[in-house]
Amino acid sequence: MLENIKWLGHSSVLIEKEGRYIYIDPWKIKISEPKADVVLITHPHYDHYSPEDIDKIRKEETIIIGPPDVIEKIKGNTKKIKPQEEIELPFVKIKGVPAYNINKNFHPKSNNWVGYIIQFSDGSIYVTGDTDFIPEMKCLNVDIVLLPIGGTYTMDAEEAGEAVNNMNVKVAIPIHYGEIVGNKKDAERFASFVKNAEVKVLTT
Repeated sequence: MLENIKWLGHSSVLIEKEGRYIYIDPWKIKISEPKADVVLITHPHYDHYSPEDIDKIRKEETIIIGPPDVIEKIKGNTKKIKPQEEIELPFVKIKGVPAYNINKNFHPKSNNWVGYIIQFSDGSIYVTGDTDFIPEMKCLNVDIVLLPIGGTYTMDAEEAGEAVNNMNVKVAIPIHYGEIVGNKKDAERFASFVKNAEVKVLTT
């Protein structure tokens, strides 16, 4: 399933599965194809919710999923989601997972912002959104996790490594670095902290 994931920089991710295309938090993307079947937005900060980038990849039937304070700004085929809610589509199940800060105030828990578990018939991908290592992550059972490692607004490399070590996960992929915060050395540090999963550092 790793071959289905493409990192587009910062927190932007493209997942292709059986001819369907799912974008997560498209921002500053350099591509306009392939068009999205689904766009998942984690929260309304400018580097995660970018109307301009959504328009680059959107087609008439594209489904856009996000927390209520994002979806209320978007017209068209949209679905609201909150933590622990699920949306089932014909080819994928989407579950909202809490995403928030514990010791900083950039992403309050009360905002009900989300990460996503993207469940296909043959495996699952967890994109955490902007978050610290939170209790809800402990003992999660997923195949692949993509998580922020840049620090300042989210987990840093060491905290992200600890988060992975508390999940049942096969592969961990660092994101949310290289643009606003963090760099490749942080990704390498993250890899050194992970003990129970393969770390794959993707390139754009």
